[in-house]
Amino acid sequence: MTSYATPQGGLPPQTALATTRAQFHESFAVIPRGVMRDIVTSALPGWSGARAWVLARPLTGFAETFAQLIVELAPGGGSDSPEPDKTGQAVIFVTSGDLRLTIAGTVHDLSPGGYAYLPAGCEWRIANPGTAPATFHWIRKAYEPAPGLAAPEPFVTHEAEVPIAYMPDTGATWGTQRFVAADDLRHDMHVNIVTFAPGGSIPFPETHVMEHGLYVLEGKAVYLLNQTWVEVEAGDFMWLRAFCPQACYAGGPGRFRYLLYKDVNRHPKLTLR
Repeated sequence: MTSYATPQGGLPPQTALATTRAQFHESFAVIPRGVMRDIVTSALPGWSGARAWVLARPLTGFAETFAQLIVELAPGGGSDSPEPDKTGQAVIFVTSGDLRLTIAGTVHDLSPGGYAYLPAGCEWRIANPGTAPATFHWIRKAYEPAPGLAAPEPFVTHEAEVPIAYMPDTGATWGTQRFVAADDLRHDMHVNIVTFAPGGSIPFPETHVMEHGLYVLEGKAVYLLNQTWVEVEAGDFMWLRAFCPQACYAGGPGRFRYLLYKDVNRHPKLTLR
């Protein structure tokens, strides 16, 4: 069974050094696992038994399209009205514990690796029915309707049900699990899992319009962010502005995997919001 990194919480001892891999620049940010502590969590209105690490939110002049939270639910915790924004669509990805997700009256029990897409305006509820805390990623984006396209429907799946599509000519060292077909233009965001075998790489600096949130689920790598090579490991988060060059080498000894957000499939706006 796959194990996914989750925040360790707590506080470091008073004897710990403050030196860290945390970085914030004009084009990227690195939030390492070691700074995701109890002191930086938030409670959420409309939720009970919940605390959240807010990893990303729209910031003028930086990444602007999405919010990403890691939510920890205590046993019995949850929400009957989780989404405060009527334009907000979401992806839920479970990393530990058990969740009960109810979509328009239909109940879905999710375990680690469980994935759900929740369109804007969808009626949904979430709860932890178990006896241990549960954690999940909640990735949110305001939906952008497109002329002639219906809004997408909700769906629930598990990463074990989604095969890895390997990049051509990589010898099965670099691949992506795509939860939504790339040519399904109803969707204006993708949240996928990217996997590298030890030694696998992105062999060129990708430089593109899509913003990214990357949460490392397992393994370690050295990642190029703009002009800086950064070591990252399971539990780290990277936040990339549009056009930030990026590449990586997977370090081993096991595979390197991350949950990846990007905005897609819409015409560029010709005026600033």
